[in-house]
Amino acid sequence: MDAFAVWSVLAGLLLVLMALASTVLARLPLSTAMLYLGVGVAVSPVGLDLAAATVPTEALLLERLTEVVVLVSLFTAGLKMSAGLDDRSWLLPLRLATVSMLVTVACITLIGWGLLGLPLGAAVLLGAVLAPTDPVLASEVQLHEPGDRDRLRFALTGEGGLNDGTAFPLVMLGLGLLGLHDLGAGGWRWLVVDLAWAVAAGLGTGAVLGSAVGRLVLHLRREHKEAVGLDDFLGMGLIALSYGTAVLLHAYGFLAVFAAAVALRRLVRQQTPGSPPAPAQPSEPQPADDALAVHPQHAPAYMAGAVLAFNEQLERIGEVVAVVAIGTLLWSVRWDLASWWFVPVLLLLVRPLSVAVGLAGSGASPARRALIGWFGIRGIGSLYYLAYAINHGLPAPLAEQLTALTLSLVVTSVVVHGTSVTPLMAAYERRARRRC
Repeated sequence: MDAFAVWSVLAGLLLVLMALASTVLARLPLSTAMLYLGVGVAVSPVGLDLAAATVPTEALLLERLTEVVVLVSLFTAGLKMSAGLDDRSWLLPLRLATVSMLVTVACITLIGWGLLGLPLGAAVLLGAVLAPTDPVLASEVQLHEPGDRDRLRFALTGEGGLNDGTAFPLVMLGLGLLGLHDLGAGGWRWLVVDLAWAVAAGLGTGAVLGSAVGRLVLHLRREHKEAVGLDDFLGMGLIALSYGTAVLLHAYGFLAVFAAAVALRRLVRQQTPGSPPAPAQPSEPQPADDALAVHPQHAPAYMAGAVLAFNEQLERIGEVVAVVAIGTLLWSVRWDLASWWFVPVLLLLVRPLSVAVGLAGSGASPARRALIGWFGIRGIGSLYYLAYAINHGLPAPLAEQLTALTLSLVVTSVVVHGTSVTPLMAAYERRARRRC
């Protein structure tokens, strides 16, 4: 049997099915990720035996795959964040990505060290791997479009965009405590380089490049009628440029990419005051589209809309590939190391507690806090950090245990959050409409 042909048929059927059934699934208590996960299991040795990947043997490929998917998702999330940086709406995601994440890491560290028998460094690493909420699998609870100002969706979108980068210093701390990374005498290198510099430089690099590239493109279009079309490449180029520059500066590329997208959206707000965003245009502009692209007033919104539309398509493709890949790995996991009681403890106790602490005094309503506490979706980002740690020398016994713990949480999150997102968000939106 030609394996490539079989994969082609499966991929084609899956994509066609999703295109035809997307609106149906949107009304059902199901998520696309659940379907992708099932396909991954079906092609593994459990089913058709078309793929027999394991986490240790494919750790490098898994790291790169999940890294690219997360980067695209972070850029997409940032482009939807239309609120100005002085808007108080940013306080909720900032609290969630810092205070709530630190509380989560602290709780998981205590559980891992005290109840799971992990070394302190491995417990800290586990906390850092599992603390970030996922920007890839959380699309149903994130902002739908730049004009969406719902505070719940804004908070969850911003949290997913920020904490995939703010978790990195804690990953490095865990690796350092395990002797796999230089923390410096008394931890000075971790504080100065891994925390202060890498976070600040990542955000600064992304902000500068996002604004500079956006201004250059708009100048060429408005003043010279040049650089029109191929906005798809503009988005991909800005992702790669921001990420690569940040990494070369020993900063965090995740934060840089998110900051670049936010800076690009901020530029749109600055240069189109009081104007509604132009709708996203087809990838092959018609003459009327070219006129919008170089229009003095509408050029910024057109550019951002075109980039966002293409990035959303890339994000969906990335989600398919990454979640199917997760499904193909499940057969090889040592589930006896998973400690399944740990999953409900994290989802039902640690996450709500961290949100309550992080949002204390924020003015968020009890219903909004409850939903934020529930939708702490884990997924592709956690797999990235796990693969990153394995590729940086995590000992095999610890790698096996952390893999089982991580994948047990990710799979559970895909299922329980996937089945609950439609009814809960529908109820939330009905309540919001009644208030209007």
